[in-house]
Amino acid sequence: MREIVFDTETTGMDPAEGDRLVEIGCVELINHVPTGRTYHQYINPERDVPPEAVAVHGLTFDMLKDKPVFSQIYTDFIDFIGDGYLVAHNAAFDMKFINAELKQVGHAAIPAQRVRDSLLLAREKFPGSPASLDALCRRFNIDLSERTLHGALLDAELLAEVWLELNGGRQHGLGLGASQGGDRESGPQVSALAARDRPPREARPHHPASEEEAAHASLLEKLKDPLWKTLK
Repeated sequence: MREIVFDTETTGMDPAEGDRLVEIGCVELINHVPTGRTYHQYINPERDVPPEAVAVHGLTFDMLKDKPVFSQIYTDFIDFIGDGYLVAHNAAFDMKFINAELKQVGHAAIPAQRVRDSLLLAREKFPGSPASLDALCRRFNIDLSERTLHGALLDAELLAEVWLELNGGRQHGLGLGASQGGDRESGPQVSALAARDRPPREARPHHPASEEEAAHASLLEKLKDPLWKTLK
């Protein structure tokens, strides 16, 4: 199973009001395990970056004006994600920007069926608890020391670790794999190893004692047409 955990940074909150992407970061997972393949791109938004957005991600227009525009990089992005599932935290936000940018260059939108939202999963698993990326990193003891500002690739890397934990952690499927479909051999392998280490037990007698046979015969005499007598 191939998943692309990704994050975006933008000039604001709504592409319908002219806000644009300024950064995309992606991390590839195969069966919830990072492969080491990443995609990262800064993007010239072709407009100013408001101070409130700069305060979040630190990217000014002067830093971005010599970067490629989205129409120059979107094919690389599409090639990287391929046909994998997309995973984002509050995915509706990121996807409305991705699809708005794709629409501008004449590319089809990415369907919702390909998108998985870690925020929704976290709220389902921990109802009533904080579910921001920072809060989940603290819950799972994931190092946040490098996260002084939002950054698409760093946030995607942190989210990949969170996504792993939300889906069972580093021992995903252990002991329950045969029924869950995860590491399906883990349970049987553990049982087989335990069986090999266990010393054999001598066969125990299972024949009834004479007193037990007499008690059973006495009981049969009290029953009307007992089945046991017809079997003898």
